[in-house]
Amino acid sequence: MKKKHNFYAGPSIMPQFTIDKTIEALKDFAGSGLSIMEISHRSKEFQAVMDEAQALIKELLQIPDGYSVLFLGGGASTQFLMVPYNIMNKKSAYLNTGTWATKAMKEAKLFGEMVEVASSADKDFSYIPKGYEIPADADYFHITTNNTIKGTEILEDLDVAMPLMADMSSDIFSRPIDVSKYGIIYAGDQKNLGPAGATIVIIKEDILGNVDRDIPTMLDYRTHISKGSMFNTPPVMAVFSALQTLIWLKDQGGMPAIEKIKNEKADLLYNEIDRNKLFVGTVAREDRSKMNICFVMDEEYKDLEGAFLEFAAGKGMIGIKGHRSVGGFRASCYNALPIESVQALVDSMQEFEADH
Repeated sequence: MKKKHNFYAGPSIMPQFTIDKTIEALKDFAGSGLSIMEISHRSKEFQAVMDEAQALIKELLQIPDGYSVLFLGGGASTQFLMVPYNIMNKKSAYLNTGTWATKAMKEAKLFGEMVEVASSADKDFSYIPKGYEIPADADYFHITTNNTIKGTEILEDLDVAMPLMADMSSDIFSRPIDVSKYGIIYAGDQKNLGPAGATIVIIKEDILGNVDRDIPTMLDYRTHISKGSMFNTPPVMAVFSALQTLIWLKDQGGMPAIEKIKNEKADLLYNEIDRNKLFVGTVAREDRSKMNICFVMDEEYKDLEGAFLEFAAGKGMIGIKGHRSVGGFRASCYNALPIESVQALVDSMQEFEADH
């Protein structure tokens, strides 16, 4: 089977190492004579998987003491609810940078006053707002670090005076992070870590237990911390696959090495978008995402959009059609995507330009 150049936004490309190890475990997990799909999550073999995965996350991100790492179900969308449920007493502050931030804000309104400190909706979420003020009495400040749909990204760790909550679903493990600046980091696995089904939550333990409401057991972070992500049956196979990607990330050289190749891939594609007469970027240059690179046909060549999608598909490109709310094209350049795939896309853009 010839491997496609997989630019899907999520679920997305995974390292071949992860795929191969997962296939092995599907047949016989850790020499147990059982598939990873049928092993007990209480077995010593799977407990070792969970322990190693949590330890590797702490190692790769250099997480300081006082933080717990959880593997939960429900996707990042459930975290939109769990964050305010556990942390918000009266007021929260949110930076609105797109669809996922908007969804998180909707949930926060259920628990008290939600302040939108700034929004880029005025320009169709094509930039990251700056120069805003955060209410000093906010219980926390929430950001979405990468806009998967529109293609913007917050490329640094912010300094704020209250706990910082971050949805990092589409750019976690793409650069070194100063975790000490965050109260909670959460991310769905299905973009930069593994198959759909698991959600990582990194949480500073001392921000918990300060709200005046009762929290349902399953939605209380303390429940899952006290049980080591084993209060209920975790997404066993998804956690196993995530561990394989974590091992792969470490073997690549960790976050500094991953960030270097990420920048090389992004520069390669953005340089072609800016050079090629047929294509144009869609967001402010200083806020361009390194993970989800969005572009459209120049107005003069709009009628060629469908033709380019067909041409690129013939060259083995898959998943480059832009989100239905944006149109155009989106190339998701997650960690597992080799630079050769980005070069193949650039070659296709140049060949298509030469023909038109």
